[in-house]
Amino acid sequence: MRPYYEYRHLVGFEDTNLVGNVYYVNYLRWQGRCREMFLLDRAPEVLADIREDLKLFTLKVDCEFFAEITAFDELSIRMRLDDLTQTQVAFSFDYVRLREGGAEDLVAKGRQRIACMRGPNTDTRPTRVPEALRTALAPYAAGAAARPAAATSGAGA
Repeated sequence: MRPYYEYRHLVGFEDTNLVGNVYYVNYLRWQGRCREMFLLDRAPEVLADIREDLKLFTLKVDCEFFAEITAFDELSIRMRLDDLTQTQVAFSFDYVRLREGGAEDLVAKGRQRIACMRGPNTDTRPTRVPEALRTALAPYAAGAAARPAAATSGAGA
């Protein structure tokens, strides 16, 4: 089992700027997309909870760039669990360019911290990370590759 959840993305012209490289904000957008696809694939119960009153607030997000990517590069965005507290979750993301023949280039690394909240918008308060999310994230925790796991890693797109 791979120690990360994978979302695949084929870069399009809409992801690039006038110079032809990927506009930086798209890396952050792909973090969100990877997280959403993880919920859809691995924790659909959490999506039902979000439709009720669970809110996932993004507290912090960052990205460090190592190489430029352009239209029609194929990416693997690989999400891992870095930290899990009572009310917050921290993820790390590797952005890997996939090349013919199986070669891979790490082009960026990102991080994200979210808080679980409940309540109306005028009185939203921290809440425990739902058990369904904790369970779904367990195989992707740092060091999870060394532990036996019952689930398989996800593959998006």
